[in-house]
Amino acid sequence: MERKSLKGIGPIAVLAIACMLALNPAARAARIKDITDIEGIRSNQLYGFGLVVGLAGTGGGGDFTSDLASNMLAKMRVGRGLSELDASNIAAVIVMAELPPFAAKGTTIDVIVNSFDESQSLRGGVLLLTPLVGADGEVYGVAQGPVTVGGFAFGGEAAAAQQGHPTVGRIPNGAIVEKEVGTTFLDGRAIALCLHQPDFVTARRIASAVESNTGATTEIVSAGKIKVVLDHPLAPNELMRQISEIQSLEVDPDSRAVVVINERTGTVVAGQNVTISTVAVSHGNLTVITEEVAQVVQPPPLSEGTTVVVPRTGMRIIESPLKEGGLTVLNKGTTVSEVAGALNMLGASPRDIISIFMAMKEAGALHAELKVM
Repeated sequence: MERKSLKGIGPIAVLAIACMLALNPAARAARIKDITDIEGIRSNQLYGFGLVVGLAGTGGGGDFTSDLASNMLAKMRVGRGLSELDASNIAAVIVMAELPPFAAKGTTIDVIVNSFDESQSLRGGVLLLTPLVGADGEVYGVAQGPVTVGGFAFGGEAAAAQQGHPTVGRIPNGAIVEKEVGTTFLDGRAIALCLHQPDFVTARRIASAVESNTGATTEIVSAGKIKVVLDHPLAPNELMRQISEIQSLEVDPDSRAVVVINERTGTVVAGQNVTISTVAVSHGNLTVITEEVAQVVQPPPLSEGTTVVVPRTGMRIIESPLKEGGLTVLNKGTTVSEVAGALNMLGASPRDIISIFMAMKEAGALHAELKVM
């Protein structure tokens, strides 16, 4: 496409055309491992409750945090006979981590540290040894180490500055796995591939690709699950090799026609399978501007009365001229990029396009599922 034609289309249409080109069928092939998971291979969520120490006066400072610290010291047989603990340098936190599949004992994983009390910042703090438990209540790891905080917060009595979230931090490789989670993904001589987005067409294509390129047989259990039966009993190394070959196969995933709309940000994302019937679209830029201007009214000199403030409302109505007329006909089979180009020529903003897409859906001209975020 020439540069001259791009200038005439506008930024909205250029973005839509770029998305359509990125979804060219020649480049749509995806690996099976990128669109499926093997049933039984999954991660597990861990959490714990601990204390961050070493804060420069930005800790919780309340009774709740002080009592937690005192209880911890009492368990360590350190807190007897001490006066009430000042918790301004201590923060109570929730620690979260994700235990990946096949994680062995001694493996290190990242943890996220979140303030649980009135702490202002976790910058410079160190997490004390915190057990991490799973949904079954068993301890699967322990976390400890200095907390890295991306944001900051500083202030005085009359002003303050904050960037990001200083009450949330991260400890890279801050937890050590202490207990392994057993993973079972073989059912006899079969594995099950679970689609991230269930679809019968994609499931059939995966089954065909597996049978055509390997010695395995398949069974489509549902739109989201394909059972793959290996051809014969295999040694562990041979089994892993065949599973890796299956995951490396490429297929063309199918998808439903969907238009996703985010009204808060003015974002419109349309899939490649979206089609449009013949429809006429009219758009006008009518802007109503209201201004509230307070007017001070004073009584005449040497007269009784008081000075009052009277509200005054000013209103202006602006109707911008359309660039290419008020009615545009979109023919059947029009692509999303062509729709964006036509609406852009009418002077439609992203939020206007959202309203137009909604109206086209109500008129039955937009053949796609409309999701509003």
